[in-house]
Amino acid sequence: MEWIYSINDPLIETLAGSLILFIVIIVITRIIGLRSFAKFTAYDFAFTIAIGSIISSTLTSSTSLTHGAVAIASLLVLTYIFSFLQKKFSFISSIISNKPLLLMKGKTILYDNLKYARIEKPQLIAKLREANVLDFNQIEAVVLESTGDISVLHKSSGSDDTSLNNVLLEDVREKP
Repeated sequence: MEWIYSINDPLIETLAGSLILFIVIIVITRIIGLRSFAKFTAYDFAFTIAIGSIISSTLTSSTSLTHGAVAIASLLVLTYIFSFLQKKFSFISSIISNKPLLLMKGKTILYDNLKYARIEKPQLIAKLREANVLDFNQIEAVVLESTGDISVLHKSSGSDDTSLNNVLLEDVREKP
């Protein structure tokens, strides 16, 4: 029965360790940058890695199922708490996740922002080709999203004179 529960399981240490690991992974991911894990925010990445690590150690070591389950449950509770706090206090969101970054404003490439995001001009040009950009005059903005994706916002084609709605760039940083 020790594989289900052991009296020696350090459950309090597991709860504390889960919190510490979660925070460390977020901090390291924020330092490394947005492009390190495309499709993930630092928050998503930290949670995914932590859960994977707990599952792995539970299945491959002497850690009991109860110990692993408590660790996973504590991470799930942490994500719930962080989600609640993010809604209540906007500054927490800015600590946990990067804000999107403007890479092009109109037809102007923002080279300092490319350098800051560790994106090379050929990578940007490749993304423009993927977005079917034929000429720089078609571009309203190019944004490095908080997930690591690059969004290309085109000028509207057609007879109407629709311009870019400022709400679309509301939380986008123009300078790193």
